[in-house]
Amino acid sequence: MSSERNSPGVLAILSALMGFASISTDLYLPALPAMAEALRAGSGEMEWTISGFLVGFSLGQLVWGPVGDRYGRRGPVAVGLVIFALGSGGCALASSAGQIVFWRVVQAVGACAAVVLSRAMVRDLYQGEKSAQMMSTLMTVMAVAPLVGPLAGAQILAFASWRAIFWVLVAVAVFTLAALTVLPETFPLERRSKESLGAAFRGYGQLVRDRRILGFAATISCFYVGVFAYLAGAPFAYITYYGVPPGWFGLLFGAAILAIMAANMLNVRLAPVYGSARLLRVGGLFAGGAGLALAFAGLTGAGGLVGLVAPLLVFNGASGLIVANALAGALSLRPERAGAVSALVGALHYGAGILGSGVVGVLANGTPGPMSVMVAAAGVGTALCAWTLVPAHPAKE
Repeated sequence: MSSERNSPGVLAILSALMGFASISTDLYLPALPAMAEALRAGSGEMEWTISGFLVGFSLGQLVWGPVGDRYGRRGPVAVGLVIFALGSGGCALASSAGQIVFWRVVQAVGACAAVVLSRAMVRDLYQGEKSAQMMSTLMTVMAVAPLVGPLAGAQILAFASWRAIFWVLVAVAVFTLAALTVLPETFPLERRSKESLGAAFRGYGQLVRDRRILGFAATISCFYVGVFAYLAGAPFAYITYYGVPPGWFGLLFGAAILAIMAANMLNVRLAPVYGSARLLRVGGLFAGGAGLALAFAGLTGAGGLVGLVAPLLVFNGASGLIVANALAGALSLRPERAGAVSALVGALHYGAGILGSGVVGVLANGTPGPMSVMVAAAGVGTALCAWTLVPAHPAKE
């Protein structure tokens, strides 16, 4: 297995699994206005398709983690890919916004198996510094996937209907399932958990009573309220309100991803010098300031499209200082239960995204205002949590 674990094929499969969270949503974002028109649905109804995905993704993580610890990685991932394919096919055949919301929940339950258990596979295969290097590589892929997704979705939409996007996702799931057959099981029987799934689920109760973990979780959760408010509102703000062609939407979306990647690279260099907790707080200030600037532009129209795009670039870029540092801080508190901590924090921050996308959907009025106000509230909340709830030296307390 030592030679196989270092092969490009293993990295490619793990990268594909890690990217399912991004591609599930980012590929169809440019098609949201077209879907709303075809299904005779309002923008708010279509934004609920993102909220539905988040419901399935946040709750599913808490299930797949213990299942993977007890039954191994490859089998549950394969089941998840089948569920994802069924959900994607259901979306492609849907005749109403409500049906798409339902099938997006199904799609998410399958997608999160790939994401959660691919992280566990990295821990199975690589140790020490090599594990950190491989995880960093996969996180880079997670940043690239949202960059490619909207661009690819816009190109599919240019030559076919929005339904073709979901059939492409079915094909991606089938191809990944076939590729999974060449990846050996990474979690041997002797290392698997012997406790019941019920006992594993009850273990989450111990983690939520740790106020330091909750401090990090609250910070990243507040930020993700803004992230998913942006994901739900940006297609309509850019394409419908400002008349941006779907193809150009992909470029604007990609610029935000490049900002995230640049901030992540900066964080890698600065974290050893200034510490992750301090950089997390700086990121919170950037998120709060950018959110307030966005609210002003979104409510008044100041600066037009540029007035909207510029603060959103800063807000999204703050992710590079917030997400990695918050996750690292939380994981440092309970290294013996890193998988459970990762699943818990992931479930909470994706669950918080339901609030962001859901409120934008409810308040949708055809203007960028609801999205802008929601991002502003999330940015200010992120700053407050980072400065009041996050310990200065988490691992030492």
